[in-house]
Amino acid sequence: MSPRDTEDEIDDTSAPLIEHLAELRKRLIWSVVAFLVGMVICFSFGSMILDFLLVPIERTMRDLGNPNPVMQYTAPQEYFFTLIRISMVGGLALAFPVIGYQLWRFVAPGLYRSEKNAFLPFLISSPVLFLVGAAFAHYVVVPLAMAFFLGFADLPSMVAAFVTGEGEVAPASEHGIDIVFYGKVNETLDITLKMIVAFGLCFQLPVLLTLMGKAGLASAAGLRSVRKYAIVGILAVAAIVTPPDVTTQVLLFTVVYALYEVSIFLVAAVERKREAELRAQGLWFEDDEEEGEAEAGEEAGRS
Repeated sequence: MSPRDTEDEIDDTSAPLIEHLAELRKRLIWSVVAFLVGMVICFSFGSMILDFLLVPIERTMRDLGNPNPVMQYTAPQEYFFTLIRISMVGGLALAFPVIGYQLWRFVAPGLYRSEKNAFLPFLISSPVLFLVGAAFAHYVVVPLAMAFFLGFADLPSMVAAFVTGEGEVAPASEHGIDIVFYGKVNETLDITLKMIVAFGLCFQLPVLLTLMGKAGLASAAGLRSVRKYAIVGILAVAAIVTPPDVTTQVLLFTVVYALYEVSIFLVAAVERKREAELRAQGLWFEDDEEEGEAEAGEEAGRS
């Protein structure tokens, strides 16, 4: 047995189909339990989490001249189900480390040791990148979107529609009709959650493409050759997942395209590492290198 075979020896845990299904059932049960526990925890602090998610629109309304920002709900069950939505998203976020660990425990016995060492960093970086994308959306993108939309509203006039602190109605406008903004909690939260999830998922692009590069399903030359198609695709995604304002669409496009270029760099690094390993083992042939360069040239010519 060669050293390579010894290093990459698969764990001796071969089992019939029934045992694999039993193992899958066990991992799913633990994942569901972790999700439910995380959901209960988030529901217990639901009002605090909601206040945190509504901070961008609160600050925007104050900056635009409304000293007393107010949100409303118009159905008895609306606030409750808003907290349920927050609890589901927050519970999934809290349970992700447990879910990822259960996934790892299920697939690890069927991986070579070198494959485990390659897969584990991506399992760790994926939630980190999601949190980075979610934070970017909450602190940068959502405030810009709220400022864009609420900038068209007459928020100073909205102040006059509220009852004063002494219980008296503020003076009404002498001319015209005041068109004011009365924000609904669930609709505002819907925009915030969509942006957080969208940016969190878009930040997974380097992880996805690098994994495809390790599996041989993508190459740096191939990603460069389809760059113009990627630009069109990113523009389409930005138009779909963001509110219909140019600012957030351009911001999402810029960020995702930058991640695409970073992914090309990472895939190229994976290819260089693979080539170095094959050269060290004497398994790299110049014909393979020339063929790869020829294919890259043809792809660049077609682009």
